[in-house]
Amino acid sequence: MAAAAETPPSVSGKPPLLLLRRTTGRLAAALRSRFQVLSFHDSGGAPLHAFLAASGASDPPRAALVPGGGGIAVDAAFLDAAPHLRCVVTTSVGTDHIDLAECARRGVVVAGAGGIFSADVADHAVGLLIDVLRRVSAADRYARRGLWPVRGDYPLASKLSGKRVGIIGLGRIGSSIAKRLQAFGCVIHYYSRRPKETVSFKHFPDVTGLAVESDVLVVACALNDQTRHVVNKDVLEALGKDGVLVNIARGGNVDEAAMVRALKEGEIAGAGLDVFETEPAVPPEFFSMDNVVLTPHDAAFTTESGCDLCDLMVTNLEAFFQAERRAVPQRRRRVEKISRCPRVVDVIAAGLRANFPVEAPGCWTKTDKTDEGLNKLAFFEC
Repeated sequence: MAAAAETPPSVSGKPPLLLLRRTTGRLAAALRSRFQVLSFHDSGGAPLHAFLAASGASDPPRAALVPGGGGIAVDAAFLDAAPHLRCVVTTSVGTDHIDLAECARRGVVVAGAGGIFSADVADHAVGLLIDVLRRVSAADRYARRGLWPVRGDYPLASKLSGKRVGIIGLGRIGSSIAKRLQAFGCVIHYYSRRPKETVSFKHFPDVTGLAVESDVLVVACALNDQTRHVVNKDVLEALGKDGVLVNIARGGNVDEAAMVRALKEGEIAGAGLDVFETEPAVPPEFFSMDNVVLTPHDAAFTTESGCDLCDLMVTNLEAFFQAERRAVPQRRRRVEKISRCPRVVDVIAAGLRANFPVEAPGCWTKTDKTDEGLNKLAFFEC
């Protein structure tokens, strides 16, 4: 790969940072205290690519902080408009908005939110499931409207205990959901590309087979070409009229039109949805359905996770800039000591994902082997 030209130090003494998401409070203060922030949302309404091009006029930024699940895609056109970029940090766990192959080709490292949100998303998934089965939100509306004394007791709902729950994707979030539901006495099955040797749950090689053997389907997988509409008409039919669907992954994992039809026609019993195909738009058909519980893609967001996310985003960015300052021009270098902050930085470099927990001050060592068996991170090339 051709060596990237050295960028002169910032006039302000702080490295320039492209900020492509709205930030307030703690994260905004932390970023502005450490970096020369170039904010897209403070740019006066300039088109994205024009903003990116203008940002590189004098002191080209080498790093960008981008939102997850929004309208900004880090693709070839984005990278063409910001050719000096060498690091993309996203606030999400998923990277479906980032062209990882293109980033790898250009030597751009990508860092995500890792396991910051896993517990909160798992809690939210269980909350949605309980709400749908026990009709908590619907019963709340019934009581608030004064219908109890007029129409009598609210209709009986369904228990969670003992339900057969099929989880699509048994990664960090899926495993956290399984752990919580086991405490309710649920029977856990799962779908993944390969069986997990570390669990005793029954593995299904296809989602339709999983749906047949489940009372509940929980979607907890990444969104990619293989998992887009992984829950389709056939899967919903297999789930059946007593089945419930919960989606806390990505809207595109479910064929939304097929789900709307299945709910309208009583082909499934209900749904708990935190994500939608064309966010922030929500199909209006859901609004009148008492057996559907909706939240606005906020499963991950709590006060506590916000603080953790702030710390991790700053750590990821500082790790990159510290590593880059030590880089030797015109020569590849593997970076082993990249930060003194005792946190986990999740990094995808050259299309690989690796976790680097601190074992000694300032030293990151790899514990999770990639498929390629690498034991060092090629953090960036110069």
